[in-house]
Amino acid sequence: MPKLATTFVLGYHGCDTRIADKVVGGASFTASRNDYDWLGTGVYFWEANPVRGLEFARELRARRRPGAGRVGRPAVVGAVIDLGFCLDLMSSSGLRALKDAHDDFVSYYREAGVAAPKNRLGTDLLLRNLDCAVINHLHAIRDAASLTPFQTVRGVFIEGERLYEGAGFFAKTHIQICVRDPACIKGVFRVPARDLADAD
Repeated sequence: MPKLATTFVLGYHGCDTRIADKVVGGASFTASRNDYDWLGTGVYFWEANPVRGLEFARELRARRRPGAGRVGRPAVVGAVIDLGFCLDLMSSSGLRALKDAHDDFVSYYREAGVAAPKNRLGTDLLLRNLDCAVINHLHAIRDAASLTPFQTVRGVFIEGERLYEGAGFFAKTHIQICVRDPACIKGVFRVPARDLADAD
């Protein structure tokens, strides 16, 4: 699978202000390891979309979830990301690799007589247990075969309500990046308030 020709992108990570301050101050991002993450294990960014990063942080605050991931004061950290060796799920080769991994993954569950995980929760399938497991399985296959590991995963998601009646566009469509190799994050910065004005 070839490296993308244009590798540098800007990504935006929605989080609590205290996390943003720590990361901009030199701390490392913490990888997400939920079994429902859309692109498998890694650090998540909204590509070229700081406003969506802030909206997401606000959504997390509204859920009032306990623990380290809790958001009290939403913030956005921008990052310069080198996609490096990327599992690009907007390319034919990336999609084919994922389909092959799915077929292999399902065969293991079938042989074990156990039901495979499923994506669930609403029309947007907000909890992507199946996709997360298949992507992580693809990484495991490559590790077992001593193949070059993917440093990032990138996908486009059609999400939300139709933008207007009869539209082919949806209100929350976005490109998401999951960074698996921290070395791909080349720099971080606080997003200026003027770049987040559309979220108000």
